[in-house]
Amino acid sequence: MRWLARIRDVAREAGVSVGTVSMVLNHADYGSPAIRQKVESAVEKLQYVPSEMARNLSLKRTMTVGIIVPTVSHPFFAELVGDLEEALYHLGYKTMLCCTRQKENAEHVFLEMLQRQNMDGIIMGAHSLDTAIYQGVKQPIIAFDRYLSPDIPIVHTNHVLGGEMAAQAFLQHDCHHIVEISGSQMVKTPAGEYHQAFNKVMQAHGVRTDVVALPWNSFGFKESMELAERIFDEFPDVDGILGSDVSVSSCLQLAVRRGIKVPEQLKLVAYDGTYITQNGILKLTAVRQPIAELAEIAAKKIVSLINGSQDDSPWVLPPTVLKGETC
Repeated sequence: MRWLARIRDVAREAGVSVGTVSMVLNHADYGSPAIRQKVESAVEKLQYVPSEMARNLSLKRTMTVGIIVPTVSHPFFAELVGDLEEALYHLGYKTMLCCTRQKENAEHVFLEMLQRQNMDGIIMGAHSLDTAIYQGVKQPIIAFDRYLSPDIPIVHTNHVLGGEMAAQAFLQHDCHHIVEISGSQMVKTPAGEYHQAFNKVMQAHGVRTDVVALPWNSFGFKESMELAERIFDEFPDVDGILGSDVSVSSCLQLAVRRGIKVPEQLKLVAYDGTYITQNGILKLTAVRQPIAELAEIAAKKIVSLINGSQDDSPWVLPPTVLKGETC
């Protein structure tokens, strides 16, 4: 087993104090060139590896960012968490994940950990109903597509543009009755803007729209299939459906079972554009949120807040259209 040098060994070798070694290693501008050269030579000679825990304690940092989402079983959040973890890793940070679905007080626990300095910041993307807990929080928090507090900035897609893109996809095919599948109306998010923008365009063109909402925190295939059954039963003349990737995928499956031809009789447009839009019976036409790019921006911004600086990246990014076989 190789002998591991300690910081006091480096100090002895360099002929300086332990405190001087620590300051040189943790602060690039500390000490004279001669002192720095002595310490760096001793580190190289002894092959000293600094203790990350000790370094973090000296800097009052954990180098950990918390990520709060409802679940990672949903394709959007799975993709988001993966991209956030990668982006934070390249910025020198580890991640701690909290899934809030079917867990009481999960957000409270993470927020308390942040306030106790058990993590350096939080990227919050859960469908929170108790936003009051974020009022007055001074520690670094970034919201991902969520309204939490006037003081907490939000990274999100330009959903107004996304709604207009979805509307144009249907208008090219002369649809007369479109059903929109939305998330719970209890949760106020920037994503709600795409339904508003979509309806505005549809109404201007005289197209009938109906909105059906999923229950709060419902992200599973079972809930989506139940809602698809309800849509086809309640709106037998529907010729267009707009909703999240999972919801629209469920509608496609049910349409095939019922003998409804897609896209001849029914047009489908998904909103999110995750990998599942490309892996089904037909490739779904989709409005794609730039998840990887948004994750990278969120990571940069939370690290900037942690460091007390500002990141000049935009907070809002435009979506794109993925051409598919369903509209």
